[in-house]
Amino acid sequence: MWLQTTWYVLYIAIISGYVILDGFDLGVGMISPFIAHNDHDRRILLNSIGPVWDGNEVWLVLGGGALFAAFPLVYASLFSGFYLAMMLVLLVLIMRTVAIEFRSKRPEAWWRSLWDWTFTISSFGITILLGVALGNVIRGISLDQQGNMNVNLLDLLNPYSITLGLVAVAMLCLHGAIFLTQKAEGALLQRVKNLIPKLLIAFFVLMTVLIVWTLLRSEQFTQNFKDRPWTVVFPVLAFVAIVSAWRFVRRGAYLSAFLASATMIALLLGAVACGMYPAMLHSTTNSAYDLTVQNASAAKETLTVMFVIALIGMPFVLLYTAGVYYFFRGKVELDEESY
Repeated sequence: MWLQTTWYVLYIAIISGYVILDGFDLGVGMISPFIAHNDHDRRILLNSIGPVWDGNEVWLVLGGGALFAAFPLVYASLFSGFYLAMMLVLLVLIMRTVAIEFRSKRPEAWWRSLWDWTFTISSFGITILLGVALGNVIRGISLDQQGNMNVNLLDLLNPYSITLGLVAVAMLCLHGAIFLTQKAEGALLQRVKNLIPKLLIAFFVLMTVLIVWTLLRSEQFTQNFKDRPWTVVFPVLAFVAIVSAWRFVRRGAYLSAFLASATMIALLLGAVACGMYPAMLHSTTNSAYDLTVQNASAAKETLTVMFVIALIGMPFVLLYTAGVYYFFRGKVELDEESY
């Protein structure tokens, strides 16, 4: 039991790592048309994430691998039922990669504009698709006794999940803007700082609507918080974290603001995990068909071997990630090898 729960926590931690790290890349892409006034500004934005964006995406691969190995039944149901949606995610991930790499290969304005808009649209696409996927996981899916999912793409585009997709857009745009305060200077920095309060208001409004909607429509989600009242600390601390981030931005403590924003994201995902536990996929057909941490996990021996490997390997992953961010800290300076 403790191994299953431990891997559930580790999986949520890995997904939080992806949302925090690749999240600010996506946020930069989404807000770039609103703050970049010329080619120099756009190159600053692109090079702010240039050294790290591809490494950040590795966390998504790591999350998929952890889900496949630790909870294979959830992996099988999720990736088969969401197959078309996942293919769309892969498509926009590829388009974003191409946009970043191709953008500065030619000097013509039309060429650069084409890839700038591809970068922005693909960033929106990834965020909305992943947000809609999470919305459907929280909302519940039509699962049968064998774990087969009976949904199509239109079923996934329901009002609740679309709302969560919009919340994801607001949250990552805010996260990306806070990240950029560490990288931009002059007029560009001022435009970023002017945008942050607007994003903060949009995020608060959308998140409030989503929280109320979730508590009203999901009895099990609400009951889990009632049964485990200590879990309320997650959303409360998330609120404290984002307010702290805004205060840090106003003081010019930009790194502290980014860390507070990252903490907020991790706490919100932790709140979702607490609200769903022990279920990983709710069945709207029959609650007896839910895929839970207990009935969907791999064998004890598999979880044990994976846990030992994680204990050995994760410190190196975290050390490498921290090293990359340390070496590429500070404001962006363009040179001949910049994007």
